[in-house]
Amino acid sequence: MSTEPESVAAAPENANECGECTGECPESHVLRVLGWLSVGVAVAVVGVFVGRELRNRYKFNRRTPYDFYAHAGEQQTGEFGMGV
Repeated sequence: MSTEPESVAAAPENANECGECTGECPESHVLRVLGWLSVGVAVAVVGVFVGRELRNRYKFNRRTPYDFYAHAGEQQTGEFGMGV
């Protein structure tokens, strides 16, 4: 332990002047939460679109000859019990 006095920096009157947030500015906390929330939603949307594209490609590459003629012989009939 030394007997020399420690120099203490003077704290600014307003913490936002020096660019530091000491927990007194809830606006930045809200903006940070909204920012992370929007990043999470964007990642989820991209994941859904990429997954859908991969699934469509997987299904397209595994077609059978029956898939081409699945509805060739069916006749269009009215919906039974609708619109009475």
